[in-house]
Amino acid sequence: MAQAAWADTVVWECHIHRWQFGIHLNLSPLTRLEGSRRIGWEIGDSESSLEEEGFVDPLIIHTQPSLRQPVLILSFAGWNDAGEAATSAAQFLCSRLNAEKFASLEPEEFYNFSELRPRVRLVKGQREVTWPANEFFYVQDPSLVQDLVIGVGIEPHLQWKTYVKAILDLARQCQVSMVLTLGALLAEVVYSRPVRISGSTTDPELAARLHLNVRTSRYEGPTGIVGILNDTCRREGVPAVSLWANVPHYLSNTPNPKAMYALVRRVLGVLDHPLDLQDVETAVSDFETKVAEVIANNPAVASYVRQLEEREADEGEEAPPRRESELPNSDQLVQELEQFLRQQRRDRPSE
Repeated sequence: MAQAAWADTVVWECHIHRWQFGIHLNLSPLTRLEGSRRIGWEIGDSESSLEEEGFVDPLIIHTQPSLRQPVLILSFAGWNDAGEAATSAAQFLCSRLNAEKFASLEPEEFYNFSELRPRVRLVKGQREVTWPANEFFYVQDPSLVQDLVIGVGIEPHLQWKTYVKAILDLARQCQVSMVLTLGALLAEVVYSRPVRISGSTTDPELAARLHLNVRTSRYEGPTGIVGILNDTCRREGVPAVSLWANVPHYLSNTPNPKAMYALVRRVLGVLDHPLDLQDVETAVSDFETKVAEVIANNPAVASYVRQLEEREADEGEEAPPRRESELPNSDQLVQELEQFLRQQRRDRPSE
């Protein structure tokens, strides 16, 4: 049932839009997470506590599960979630591992509701308002080396420091041993090649234990809530790893099951926990077939993809950034592919 339900949510029609993205570092294959260092959390730490006079704590804990040094897996919709790969990966893990909701964040402090509006739906004939959600789920499974806490949220508009403090307050109360953030960025990559997973950690012990081939990032520029959260973890001594999927920038405004699948596999590698992913592999194959059909019928995009293939063959995965003049204009490709997709919809016979 869970497998069929997940497959039904995949959207096949490919759209595109423009997205800013950062540069992250390549990772070697990950191995089992063992002997995790236990953090000396101080629940009453006055420096990080949200219990300040006159302050309403946005963290709502419905029940307090007893967990075994859990790993906190986090994903956020928005700037850090190209192709919805990160949030889809976290939601998939929640579904497949039978996670149970136990906490959430009150959205009032964090969002401009004129930009991210609440939604109304009909439930048994009655109107029900759904607010932007940041929800946390726990997984207790004897086959896991450690229990899990999985958070699926939305990058906030306001009060980022308060938002991050609330998440780390939850981590303290759950005695989290490691934070694992998921993200997805748009990049000049070939859709048919294996998804490149990049990432970073500022914890040398964690890098050694997981055999991460991590170097200091040279990226400078805008960052998202994932970057702020990882920086806060570093300053507070919380072990943290960030994993990112590279999503083709010319195929971005649709759920990308291939990028989601790559993130799920890498997370399962960290956890040393095998899962049957045959249904996802089938979805990935169908997705690639439909993308190939779209690109084959658009000469400009097909030519651009061939140039990317040649560039990767010449330079490998460590290719330096290209000057804009060396490749076709991305905005022009976006417009041409959007026009092609609109024409395909108009030409499609009605059923």
